[in-house]
Amino acid sequence: MAKTMIAAQLYTVRDFMKTPEDMAKSLKKVKALGYDAVQLSGNGPIDNKEMKKLCNDAGLIIAATHIGFEEIQNEPNKVIEQHSIFECKHVAIGGLPGEYRGADGYSKFAKAASVAVKKLYDAGFDFSYHNHSFELEKFGDRTGLQILYEDSDPKLFLSEIDTYWVQHGGGDPAAWVKKLKGRANLVHFKDMAVKGGQQRFAEIGEGNLNWTAILEACKEAGTEWMIVEQDVCYERDPFDSLGISFKNLKSWGVN
Repeated sequence: MAKTMIAAQLYTVRDFMKTPEDMAKSLKKVKALGYDAVQLSGNGPIDNKEMKKLCNDAGLIIAATHIGFEEIQNEPNKVIEQHSIFECKHVAIGGLPGEYRGADGYSKFAKAASVAVKKLYDAGFDFSYHNHSFELEKFGDRTGLQILYEDSDPKLFLSEIDTYWVQHGGGDPAAWVKKLKGRANLVHFKDMAVKGGQQRFAEIGEGNLNWTAILEACKEAGTEWMIVEQDVCYERDPFDSLGISFKNLKSWGVN
């Protein structure tokens, strides 16, 4: 069992996850920072069993993944086999497939995904959707993000709210997590700072997001994993950025 609810999104250190040898070193570095769990995303090619072994050797749980929706639609048995090997319940996708990015696409995807993921649930897994900021565009009186969650099956279409991207789109991250109570098993923790008049990614606690409200929302919503991610680390090594985020979260009493 993990000692904390905090996981590291490996997309943060994707440049150090190209080969199995790189992965082995990087996973051990992530563990040394204090993390007990990771979300797989952005790594180079590797056999599923070998990836699981590398994580085991580093003492890391695979808390969640990011895969393509087409894999879920077209190869559900392969996805089930992969996540069985990983001993990972939470299957997530990183964003809306391109063919659905239009006024009518959000509702179509919400309904299509609610059907496609049933096989995952039947096998004991679940499905979450990770947002960016483009889903905050309004279509009539609803944003794309509203459409996704209102037109999907609430028992099957769960959320992976990304705090940075909701804020980037003009939304309230804490309000969105609360709104999705019972569907917010995963939340991407990502801070936002401003430098030179430009929004930019920052280590958790080093930017301007309201973390007191976000943490309270996660508690209320029943969030299982707070997944730390930083798309770009401007001023330091990505591992150092992950370390700062972890230390700040721990200093706030997250366990």
